[in-house]
Amino acid sequence: MNKLKYLGMGLLLMAATTFTGCNEDDLNPNSIFSEETTEKNEFDLWLLENYVKPYNISFQYRYFDKETDQNYNVIPADFEKSKAIAKLVQFLWLDVYNDLMDGDKTFIRTYTPRVIQLIGSYQYNSQGSIVMGTAEQGMKVMLYGINDIDLDVPYANVDDPYRSQFEKPFDLNANYFHTMHHEFCHVLTQTKDYPKDFQTISAGAYHSTDWVNVTDKQAAKEGFVSGYASGEYNEDFAETFSTYVTLSPAGWQKIIDQAGEEGAAIINQKLDAVREYFSSTWNIDLDELRSIIIRRSTEVENLDLRTLN
Repeated sequence: MNKLKYLGMGLLLMAATTFTGCNEDDLNPNSIFSEETTEKNEFDLWLLENYVKPYNISFQYRYFDKETDQNYNVIPADFEKSKAIAKLVQFLWLDVYNDLMDGDKTFIRTYTPRVIQLIGSYQYNSQGSIVMGTAEQGMKVMLYGINDIDLDVPYANVDDPYRSQFEKPFDLNANYFHTMHHEFCHVLTQTKDYPKDFQTISAGAYHSTDWVNVTDKQAAKEGFVSGYASGEYNEDFAETFSTYVTLSPAGWQKIIDQAGEEGAAIINQKLDAVREYFSSTWNIDLDELRSIIIRRSTEVENLDLRTLN
């Protein structure tokens, strides 16, 4: 309290001295607020044609501190890797839904978040978890850890749900696109809610406070596709969706095998509920969506992430 008091007095004294030393003749007629706008570079023009015009998405790769959580220390995204993730989001997310809708951009343009903000580093929570992506009320998606992308070895794992996300080569699905589909699921369920019956499947089994200590393999035996899914039912629903559509049949089977008979029965019951919701509410066939994602995930290794085209 004393420090604040003395600081306030000092500022008042400094302000008084400043004002008594100035008069109207000393005022600078130029505004202290710059009216200059950043000149658009090649990447900005590419984003205009590939994000703004077709989807009304603001793809923000420059660092804006007001767009970040001030409780975390994060760094800006690298320019070249920002270009790479822009191409990857287009190829592994936007175009996935365009393929699903036979080239009609209406669905993804209607429901896609309006802002994608890139952050170079991850957010690390106090309990040890890592934040790789967030979605705010369906309007903005934050993608973290952009500076870890390998520009020369694009790789999207679809066959091993228990592969470490830190293993090389860098896994685009584990680090970004599983998260993108997860967050997009939240956007859709916030727009049109799923049946409440889903909440009863694992009622009483959620790890609301200690899910971070539940490994993915342990979670499977309890009827969850991942440790994160065991936190609460909304995350469980989105995780079931995003895990299923980003894994090949062989990859999904590894979870079912790990779960055992009891855990597998619970997971399959949840998958049936998710499948029914997407079919009846959005006219989306989960298996068709998955086949497109798997195909594009295997094709990603052929992308040139160093040039815009």
